[in-house]
Amino acid sequence: MAEADHALTVSLCTDASEFAGLGAEWNLLHRRSRAATPFQSHAWLHSWWLSYGRTGRLRIVLVRDGDRLVAAAPLMRRLRPLPTLVPLGSALSDFSDVLIDDASPDLADRAADALTEGLRSLARTAVIDFREARPDSAVERVYARWRGPRRRLADSLCLELPALPMDDLVRRLAKPRAQRARAKMRKLDALGIERRVVPPPEVERSVHRLLELHQLQWQGRKVTTEHLRPRFAEHLTRSVALMAETGDAVVTEFRLDDTVVAADLTLRSPQLAGGYLYGAHPRLREQKADVATLLLRSCADQLRAEPLPGGATPGVLSLLRGNEPYKRHWRPHTLVNQRLLLARRRTAPQLAALLTAAAARSGAKRALRAWRERGDGPS
Repeated sequence: MAEADHALTVSLCTDASEFAGLGAEWNLLHRRSRAATPFQSHAWLHSWWLSYGRTGRLRIVLVRDGDRLVAAAPLMRRLRPLPTLVPLGSALSDFSDVLIDDASPDLADRAADALTEGLRSLARTAVIDFREARPDSAVERVYARWRGPRRRLADSLCLELPALPMDDLVRRLAKPRAQRARAKMRKLDALGIERRVVPPPEVERSVHRLLELHQLQWQGRKVTTEHLRPRFAEHLTRSVALMAETGDAVVTEFRLDDTVVAADLTLRSPQLAGGYLYGAHPRLREQKADVATLLLRSCADQLRAEPLPGGATPGVLSLLRGNEPYKRHWRPHTLVNQRLLLARRRTAPQLAALLTAAAARSGAKRALRAWRERGDGPS
């Protein structure tokens, strides 16, 4: 694929070594793409590919204005159950998106036009199945321009808070809940837990420690099994070590009596910041330390003290995907990610099959939820 569009050129990257070499210009584009989240950084996506990619499946559409990269769509080809093109990052990324340069409205429009045509050319035999797109993400511009069958479905639910200091977050709560939150913070202070941001040269070792604490924390309980696998540890360690150098990731350790009892990984971009993974020693539960409050206060304080390169401060403190009760305590805003399906006329039957499968899964989930609510389903 190589074509011109108002001086913009569109190309297709299918080679892993070429993808590796895109780091510097990809990072510049990532900074210029207003909607980008940490999951669109080169370090995150390339590391994911090294751990989870399949030879021959890489499909990255690149748009350049001369030598300047102005748009990119990081995809891979999936063959089963139907031929599809899906975002890199898979289930490990809370948000997926394309990158479009927002340096000027005119350039953004031209880049979006060129990227859309590049994706149409790529989608001759496969449906583009874009999961976990935030509302107002850059890929929405592609969806709006798409000439052909397309459908939008609801995807994962996410919860978000304004990026405020912890005292302001507490003031948003009803009085009884605010009093309980302050009591939990006083308990944490009385325990003498010390917070330390890990400097980049020490991040790799600290991520290993975080994963050990995470496994210990969930021992004997239901846990995301992928988080316990070596390939996940390799991906997380490799990507976060690079992201810490650019300010896109921060690892924080919490010590009690000179022992690390908790560690937290926060991913950051100019738009948002969110705690991606943490590990906590069971000792904290035994001492009635509220770990959720500990981590939220740390993240809120961190956003004020450590701006991103260029002085930006994220406007959203994201609690990422999931509707867990402890998140609801903080009166978060609800956001629903989108699943955007894009096809051409020849792949319309494949799109119909994907929609049928999605409807069946959604119906099964509703039936199971109703069964549980009646009290006669599995727990």
